[in-house]
Amino acid sequence: MTSERLARVALNKLVEPGDPRLLRMVADRGAEAVLEALRQEAMRHSSSGLAARLRTVHPERDLEDAGGRGLRFVIPGDPEWPEQLADLSTAGTLTERGGTPLGLWVRGRGDLGSLVRQAVAIVGSRSSTEAGTWAAADIAHQLSMAGWTVVSGAAFGIDQAAHRGALTAHRPTVGVLACGADRAYPTAHREMLEVITRDGVVVSEAPPGADVTKIRFLARNRLIAALATGTLVVEAALRSGALNTASWTTMLNRVLMGVPGPISSAPSEGVHQMIRNRGAVLVTRAAEVLEAVSPMGEHVLTERREPPRPHDALTVAEQQVLDAVPVVRAAGATSLARTSGLSAQQVSSALERLLSLRLVIREGEGYRLPPHIA
Repeated sequence: MTSERLARVALNKLVEPGDPRLLRMVADRGAEAVLEALRQEAMRHSSSGLAARLRTVHPERDLEDAGGRGLRFVIPGDPEWPEQLADLSTAGTLTERGGTPLGLWVRGRGDLGSLVRQAVAIVGSRSSTEAGTWAAADIAHQLSMAGWTVVSGAAFGIDQAAHRGALTAHRPTVGVLACGADRAYPTAHREMLEVITRDGVVVSEAPPGADVTKIRFLARNRLIAALATGTLVVEAALRSGALNTASWTTMLNRVLMGVPGPISSAPSEGVHQMIRNRGAVLVTRAAEVLEAVSPMGEHVLTERREPPRPHDALTVAEQQVLDAVPVVRAAGATSLARTSGLSAQQVSSALERLLSLRLVIREGEGYRLPPHIA
């Protein structure tokens, strides 16, 4: 157990997740030096809040207690540490949160670093519509089947649908919490979180036992964006927290994607604005997500088209004759020539082709449309 790890555990309990000032200091000076500086400060002001908090910090015991609850503290340099989190050190700040975390509390059988080598975050409204819930679950299922890990926040609505989509594919998923990783939030998702830990992981920057707060949700959002290659937003109103994750995605130069909804749908207004003003990629299915997040040249889609029809290969003259053929009562070639404005020879040639394609049928001395076209 290294002194650097113990210092990071101590600092993790002293400050709120995503404190950009402290995380910059740790990046510059190291966790041990920062912790020692705080201890010196506390000694000079023994009645301060910092001094009181330091008296509650016992990193060895905290690690032991956390291990008893199935948690491990993963820090930079560990084999399990996701290297892409380093991007947070240069991404800037948002809502006074930012920086690479001191470490992550991880619970579950999965290996976090391995799981997020190919990962897509799926986030959105807690009050999702039936259509949004279906879209999130379906896309998550298909991405999981394609070997990509789904990362989300385990909340109601779109988050829940994304996790369940991955679980129904019998693939691991990563849940990033705003409370301690030993807690279930929301409590209604306790069972789902336990299922996630069987093959995936539940992750938190907040120390074990920590409650959810608004600032911890905002700090959590940057982790969701940083762990994934791209973020997909499925339903988000104009003030949705999912748009905070979208902002982090852009700041980290990750791929931002959105599933559009009806133009009259308030839960989709934020997504539409994201597509219009932030350059988000419009996607409607998992294959389009894969195309957006994969290396150039992989998962390239061809434009979707309807299957070809016999009509598609008709010449202009043949189409004119076909348009002149009646539905009910058969018409002769002379009548068709008059209606179409073409010569008898052109009509004769066109009818021969139309008959071969079964686009017209002969009835006595005339021609009419077959039932499947009429």
